[in-house]
Amino acid sequence: MFAFLNDYSALQLTMLVLAAVLIGLNKTAMPGLGILPVVILAAFFPTRLSTGLQLGMLAMTDILAVAYYRRHADWKILLRLFPGALAGLAVGSLILHLIPPDNDLVMRRLIGIIVLLLVIGNFIRKRLDPERIPSGKMAAGVYGVLLGACTQLANAAGPVSAIYFLTMRLPKEQYMGCTAWFFLMLNWIKVPIFAMEHRITMESIRLDLLMLPILLLSGIAGIYLFKKMPRALFEGIVQTLVLAATVKLLFF
Repeated sequence: MFAFLNDYSALQLTMLVLAAVLIGLNKTAMPGLGILPVVILAAFFPTRLSTGLQLGMLAMTDILAVAYYRRHADWKILLRLFPGALAGLAVGSLILHLIPPDNDLVMRRLIGIIVLLLVIGNFIRKRLDPERIPSGKMAAGVYGVLLGACTQLANAAGPVSAIYFLTMRLPKEQYMGCTAWFFLMLNWIKVPIFAMEHRITMESIRLDLLMLPILLLSGIAGIYLFKKMPRALFEGIVQTLVLAATVKLLFF
């Protein structure tokens, strides 16, 4: 039944389990954590497969996040952001089609560059007064395009969404509700697109389904155990790990 696992090393399977744990925690308690599975999976799996693997896990865990935070979304904010995000998906697909399917190195380095820029942007964001960050309709369109492009290329839109929702000065529950609903819709729209791009395959689906219990347990753990964790310390550790993994993507 699990003979297909013989195609993967023990290290790859360990990294897959770690990514599943991080995705579950990210979706229900620690939004800043989401960028780390991107670099973990891209560092240990073929790059296009890594994005399909992650999207499958994200899409399943989005359902849990929406089930818990479903009443807290601000739909006026979400609807303002969504048209730009759809345009961004098209931009991301166009960029992806310019990369030869067999050129894994280019894809790895593209993801590494995107993640590195997002880490730098997140660092700058924490030092900005929210009032100084643009938040009008035009800004929502720009954020939406960036969100769509980053999530289509690398499932790495978390830092961009954090900047946008920060400008809205949302309470914590409303922030989580907006994030949950936005990525549920966007990720499930991406599923057939990734399938057509051969990034979601029967191979990735089997691995994702195997991770489903881990995704559920880590998502529930995020709800009940991690709300009291000092966020500044935790995010500092995450940023350090992300930078280290990004260096691996870019140079090794």
